Amino acid sequence: MGKYFGTDGFRGEANVTLDSLHAYRIGRFLGWYYGSPLSGRAEPGHKTRVVIGKDTRRSSYMFEYALVAGLTASGGDAYMLHVTTTPSVCFVAARDEFDCGVMISASHNPYTDNGIKLINRSGEKIDDETIDVIERYLDGGARALGLDMDDLPVATGADIGQIVDYAAGRNRYVGYLISLASYSYRRYRVGLDCANGASWTVAKAVFEALGAKTYVINANPDGLNINLNAGSTHIDSLKKFVVDERLDVGFAFDGDADRCIAVDENGCEINGDHILYVLGKAMKDHDALPNNTVVTTVMSNMGLYKALDEAGIDYVQTTVGDRFIYENMVKNGHGIGGEQSGHVILRKYATTGDGILTAIMIMEQIVGSKLPLSQLASPVVMYPQAYKSIRVTDKDAVMHDPDVVAKLDELKARLGSDGRILLRKSGTEPVIRVMVEASAKSVTETLANEMLECIRGCAAMKAI
Repeated sequence: MGKYFGTDGFRGEANVTLDSLHAYRIGRFLGWYYGSPLSGRAEPGHKTRVVIGKDTRRSSYMFEYALVAGLTASGGDAYMLHVTTTPSVCFVAARDEFDCGVMISASHNPYTDNGIKLINRSGEKIDDETIDVIERYLDGGARALGLDMDDLPVATGADIGQIVDYAAGRNRYVGYLISLASYSYRRYRVGLDCANGASWTVAKAVFEALGAKTYVINANPDGLNINLNAGSTHIDSLKKFVVDERLDVGFAFDGDADRCIAVDENGCEINGDHILYVLGKAMKDHDALPNNTVVTTVMSNMGLYKALDEAGIDYVQTTVGDRFIYENMVKNGHGIGGEQSGHVILRKYATTGDGILTAIMIMEQIVGSKLPLSQLASPVVMYPQAYKSIRVTDKDAVMHDPDVVAKLDELKARLGSDGRILLRKSGTEPVIRVMVEASAKSVTETLANEMLECIRGCAAMKAI
């Protein structure tokens, strides 16, 4: 991770750690870079083309306008998808051969935060080398790039970039999702929780086109209510909604719709680990599971691994983060991977987690098997887990604090083979996360709280 960009873009509190000047300067850089020899791809006279989407946060409009102002000032053309999902930007960037894509979103974070995610021409997260060049420019201007000038050149006259309404790109993405379904969903009652986020413009249209009787909640964004007691990180409202309306299934997305958490017909949560099993097992049954392997992270539940073992499916673990999952999949040729949080990557169809795509693939299994989701997911019996987070100023100092290291070793010894404890840095927030897994919920809560108390009292925290 760099100074500004983490594992999922440049993210922070709007106008505090991430402001409109950052967005403007990133736009200035992108508009210039892809038309310069530094990118290694520009042909003489090449005009930069960037496709841009945003979620429903109030600050997304501010960042969008600032980014576009910088981009066009440098001579690049901005193609606007407006409010849309992160996976749609990835799809359009690759399908329509843009130089890059930009998504303005802080995903599942509250509305006060925002982020700038950069996507390459293949629809993947942009490479670290390019991020390094961007950060050099943000800190040192044009001279930091080896140019003999104070700032990047601006375009004039007809060379100034143009702004193009590109709703057609978003519509093409919707059509692509619809084309992936093999069945009609007309006999199914489906609930959708759009988190008052980006999926409100897409999810209902897709499921109604596929014939489902669709019931939607949290699809009235006002700029301040994205993810507010809604969506994949607040699943209780959808659980109640599914039961009250007697629905067959429910799907909850996060703010930018790259996650999906499901709810079965009984109102029980079906998380990312369940989903990996359901879809991985279906792929294996149809001889379509590359390397007979599912890619998971170190945070996946022991219940998933037991179910995969019983199904004769192999698995590997990566560091937490969909970027690391995707890199492992590409390197080793695997076809499915994901996180308990609902990031599920199906590499045959997408380069990133796509919540609506995931929901479609779950529906395909429900309809094709004629079985309820509860039965499809039943082999995964989740071990109790406790998740705790604590905000810190220096994540590395806390992780290496001697008292914290000693306490972590002590708790691992106490758990033995009956569970596990993980301590990790968030890739998107100034937060340390604790996860404890054991056979009893009371044990997980006790040990997680002990770990938090140790962190609160450690020397690294007191030194701040």
